[in-house]
Amino acid sequence: MIRNTLTARWIILSFLLTVLWTSCGRKVEVTEYNIIPEPEYIVSKGRSYTLSSSTRLCFANLGRNTPTAKYIANSLRRMHVRPAFVGSPESDCILFSLNDTVNPELGNEGYLLQVKPDGIFVSANTEAGLLYAFETFVQMLPPDILSTSYAHITLPECTILDRPQYAWRCSQLDVTRHFFTVKEIKRHLDLMVAYKLNKFVWHLADDQGWRVEIDPYPALTDIGAWRVDRRDYPWGSAPAARPGEEATYGGFYSPADIAEVVEYASSRNIEVIPSIDIPGRCSAILAAYPSLSCDRRVRTVATGPCWPHDATLCVGNDSTLHFLYNVLDCIASLFPSEYIHIGCSPCSTEPWEQCPRCQALKRKLNLGSETELQGWLVNQVAEHLSRKGKRIIGWDDMLDCGTVPADAVVAVTKGDSVATIASLLAQGIVVADPDYCSFDTYQADTMHHPAALPRQLTLHHAYQFNPMPRNLPATGHKQVWGGLCTLWTDHIHTYDQAEYQLLPRLCAFAECLWTRPEHKDWQHFRHKIEQHKTKFATSGHKYCPGSFKPLVTRTPHADRLLVTIDTEVADCCIYYTLDGSDPTPESSVYVEPLLVSRGTLLRTLTFYHGQQQEGIYSYKLTTN
Repeated sequence: MIRNTLTARWIILSFLLTVLWTSCGRKVEVTEYNIIPEPEYIVSKGRSYTLSSSTRLCFANLGRNTPTAKYIANSLRRMHVRPAFVGSPESDCILFSLNDTVNPELGNEGYLLQVKPDGIFVSANTEAGLLYAFETFVQMLPPDILSTSYAHITLPECTILDRPQYAWRCSQLDVTRHFFTVKEIKRHLDLMVAYKLNKFVWHLADDQGWRVEIDPYPALTDIGAWRVDRRDYPWGSAPAARPGEEATYGGFYSPADIAEVVEYASSRNIEVIPSIDIPGRCSAILAAYPSLSCDRRVRTVATGPCWPHDATLCVGNDSTLHFLYNVLDCIASLFPSEYIHIGCSPCSTEPWEQCPRCQALKRKLNLGSETELQGWLVNQVAEHLSRKGKRIIGWDDMLDCGTVPADAVVAVTKGDSVATIASLLAQGIVVADPDYCSFDTYQADTMHHPAALPRQLTLHHAYQFNPMPRNLPATGHKQVWGGLCTLWTDHIHTYDQAEYQLLPRLCAFAECLWTRPEHKDWQHFRHKIEQHKTKFATSGHKYCPGSFKPLVTRTPHADRLLVTIDTEVADCCIYYTLDGSDPTPESSVYVEPLLVSRGTLLRTLTFYHGQQQEGIYSYKLTTN
């Protein structure tokens, strides 16, 4: 009797919720899809499908309790879309289906998504493919779906066949210079999956802090995870810690924290790759264990940007390799990834040059330089990890160390020529060209944005990234696994600021790695990004509005110049003058190319959504 009563109440409650959702929600008709990254193939048709309270959700060849199915169902609930489960496909249904037979067109991460008048049908060879199809589906919905309840959402009929260009689509986040919580790391992972990035490089150890708890070495987090708080100083001018100053700024992750992040990432098809820096940039290690340095003097965790040039592990000390092996074994046990990023950044060899133990080891190994000594250490670490079933990733600086482990992955930062060399020596390369992939830089005019690395990387420039090195023979293309964007947090004290630095450049990076160059289109992308800005705003993500400095092109035309003006941000209004006066909203509005005399002074003022953006820009119109 009690069970029957509860069942009846549940039926009534479900009915009332359905009525409430239908009556209170808004209706919307989607007119175009703005999907980032751009799919491999998308064709629109003439009919439509309406998502409503009667829509059902079905998984075929996929259990409802699998991570992917739970992720999809939970995400729909957060978007106020609550389709009921059905056991088999029926009309007015969203069907996610794993293929019985592998579709070679889709590969491991591709998918087929069809919007038809009787439902939405998704198929893929793997759960990863279904997950990415779902992220595409989310982008097909209104951008304010997380904050607005819709009773009916009408979607245009279409077919999408999609797959990634590169297998490694990596985002690195530095938590050593400034620490971020597990909750904030999850926010970053949510952004990654939304744009189909699949490798999270978690930079956990550098001069400014050690962030992972290692049981045999408690001082790494008791001492190495904390430094004297210098947030009141601009990055670059903070004084070193004074004797007796209390180290209060920092933090670290417990094994439980890491397990939570790894599981969260795995449910989003993201592999978490730990990153530590050795054998240089080790002041956090040496503050905890001074005996691992060449001079064994007491140090403090670095407070500022320039790593202490003598914060290098003593390679001639037998305890150093023992320490590294133990630490890396612990890290390997915490992270299921096959890969560990060990940095291999340039380190000062001066301590080795003055150290009798390091010099004795160099002579014993018959090495010609301290740089080769670093290469020997890297190879010892790589061989140890290989015995554990792990491989190393290192920056392309390790190419200078003489040898590169054959199963290593090289993260290339120094251009196409170095990428070509690395592709011949390493198992694979990921390209992290700072001209396109360093998101700790300014996105626009420095006068109008928070402090960042003093270089500029606009959204428009980031969109030009192509990880494939020019002139690389076709036989070497398979060695280029993908790309890596980096966010070093020197100037970034909070996660909100980190998001501001990432967005919307992360979207451009994602499209450069997923979408083939022939399917990319800057004008279309900058139009799409406007809808995604609305999505960021309604979901609480911080983002940079973009660069409003006009892009001025000059083309010789007889003895004059034909001048076109555009902006990185779509839908801007540009006022201009040609007589040297300040432009105002009463000045001429740019609508078509201008034919002007050489030497004319063009001055511009940009408005966006009715608001002035940045300041007045001046251009001396010559052919240069």
